[in-house]
Amino acid sequence: MKNSKNRELLLETIKANHGTGEVSRKQILEISDGFNMTYPSWILNRKDLKVGRGMLDLTSMYSGTNVTHMRPVKLKRPVATVEPDPVAKVVTQAKLTMDIQNLIPSKDDTFVPFGFYQDLKKVLTTNMFYPVFISGLSGNGKTTMVEQVCANLKREAIRVNISIETDEDDLIGGNTLVDGNVVYREGPVLTAMKRGAVLILDEVDRGSNKLMCLQAICEGKSYFNKKTGDTITPANGFTIIATANTKGRGSDDGKFISAQLLDEAFLERFAITVEQEYPKAAVEKKIVLNKMAKVGCVDEDFATHLVTWSEVIRKTFFEGAVDELISTRRLEHIVNAYAVFGDKQKAIELCVNRFDEDTKEAFLSLYSKVDPSNVDEEIEQALEETF
Repeated sequence: MKNSKNRELLLETIKANHGTGEVSRKQILEISDGFNMTYPSWILNRKDLKVGRGMLDLTSMYSGTNVTHMRPVKLKRPVATVEPDPVAKVVTQAKLTMDIQNLIPSKDDTFVPFGFYQDLKKVLTTNMFYPVFISGLSGNGKTTMVEQVCANLKREAIRVNISIETDEDDLIGGNTLVDGNVVYREGPVLTAMKRGAVLILDEVDRGSNKLMCLQAICEGKSYFNKKTGDTITPANGFTIIATANTKGRGSDDGKFISAQLLDEAFLERFAITVEQEYPKAAVEKKIVLNKMAKVGCVDEDFATHLVTWSEVIRKTFFEGAVDELISTRRLEHIVNAYAVFGDKQKAIELCVNRFDEDTKEAFLSLYSKVDPSNVDEEIEQALEETF
């Protein structure tokens, strides 16, 4: 098709669609683009045709058009179409599958029940959601008591050690990389909820304000996991037991320097608070003898002396005369050292070396008064080596 014929076709089409009156620049371009024509400068650049802003009068041009062998095209007005609402795309978060078979703690044959043991057993027997906060000095068997109650009742327990770095991902769960893929790893809290297990928040007073992610869970309510869109309803038997050296108010004496101030709203969600004491002398002696039997070095006199020694030190500690004490756990350390080295004095010395020099010497001196026979043996040995 020749260029002149294209021009005549364009004019006839404009005339057929918009009449012989004024036509806009935009309308001319739409028709021109419909024929895949080049920019119609021969119309748009003529100043004599302009009658207003963006408007042209093509009357003078229509008089010369006479295309008999071409039929002008009647352009259809574009019909507005309503696009259907997009269908929401459902994306399923890939989850890490974990094979968990048995979470019931093992029974400790050396354990001797004392303190809150029987009461805690009653709490867990009800299968109620009943959060308990257990506070007490280091090494007096707080966490062991909870684990052994669960072992006795054959209840699953999940122990989570809390630190200042513990956050929502550690507790609830979060995304992680597995074989180069991002998958969601469920946290121990949700696992305990689903299984109806006892959740042990060990050393909870070492945590930060990130523990506030547990607020709804500490009320025993369903939890909406914002990372996966799942709602987890706690199974029957799920409850929370927290253990700590303080009551969430920090350590005034600096003995537990990493203990934090816990939020009042968090602490308020625990139904009861238990103050765990060290076991009585008779109970502690049974514990020491059981530990000795386990490592094959039973010595009842030594056990009696150790318990008496620790009792005197604790009494002195609570009176404010010394800054340190001997815990039940430290007595177990001494028993194990005795089993290894076969020397009572050496075992005690090695296990009190962690204290400052003055405290260490005071503790060793006190033991020599509690167990004079141990000093006599040392003197005899020194004499034999000398002569």
